[in-house]
Amino acid sequence: MLTIAIVGILATLATASYGRYRDRVRLAEAILDIGHIQAAISQFAINNRGFPNTLNDVGKGGLRDPWGNPYEYVNHDDVRGNGKFRKDKSIVPINSDYDLFSAGKDGLSVPPLTARASRDDIVRANNGRFIGLASDYDP
Repeated sequence: MLTIAIVGILATLATASYGRYRDRVRLAEAILDIGHIQAAISQFAINNRGFPNTLNDVGKGGLRDPWGNPYEYVNHDDVRGNGKFRKDKSIVPINSDYDLFSAGKDGLSVPPLTARASRDDIVRANNGRFIGLASDYDP
């Protein structure tokens, strides 16, 4: 009986550890994907003297994040006002060129990074100098 209890406890601990490990792997995969998309956008901008209108223009339109959601791209040249731009805690846009992000594990996102729906987003900020969790971003 004691052996079964010990095995059950160890199995519970192993399952929780595996879940955290999978979350870290997915986060790393999303960060790498955003880095690759950013490189494709930069190459497009050099070749075409401007940023693409959509991710389809750089061949990344069908790419999905590790949670199955499409990556989001907002070209700042195509938007009037800054309502759709990702914003930091001071409600200042986090990029001046374009926004590129994953909606994260919950698949929900809104422009301010401080909003509950955006805390798990993986974002590109400071014009590409930061790529990581929105909750880790501190301007």
